[in-house]
Amino acid sequence: MASFNKVILVGNLTRDPELRYTPKGTAIAKLGIAVNRVWTSETGEKREETTFVDVDVFGRTAENVAQYLRKGSPLLVEGRLRLDTWEDKQTNQKRSKLGVVAEVIQFLGGPRGGTEGGPPPTSGARPAPGAAAAPTATPAAAPGPEPEIPPVEEDDVPF
Repeated sequence: MASFNKVILVGNLTRDPELRYTPKGTAIAKLGIAVNRVWTSETGEKREETTFVDVDVFGRTAENVAQYLRKGSPLLVEGRLRLDTWEDKQTNQKRSKLGVVAEVIQFLGGPRGGTEGGPPPTSGARPAPGAAAAPTATPAAAPGPEPEIPPVEEDDVPF
């Protein structure tokens, strides 16, 4: 039987990322994102619904997310669905929650108001043909472009 588990979401953070580390030193960031859907009803009324999704991010990507993103930051999440199940300690009932394990995070937008701490710019601006490229020297403290991060191996997931 074939199966495919892929999720792509674009939304905004509902809270600042929570960064923690496993005993082996793997970074884990827990995020909440809000994804909006706007449509027109049969009566012509504009409607909107918001879906809140919990996202787990691992490794260097988790550290980057915690460093550069804050509540309200726009982002694109590409990953897979995961069903978490547990037993409620108070009621002894089985509980479950569907969440996303991120494989790729793309920061959207730019720094807010030019202040430090916002996500790095993600524009794809290129110089006009024939124009000389400007030097791209940056201070040592300024972040560079996001490196390509390989997907997290199943052995690295602490669950």
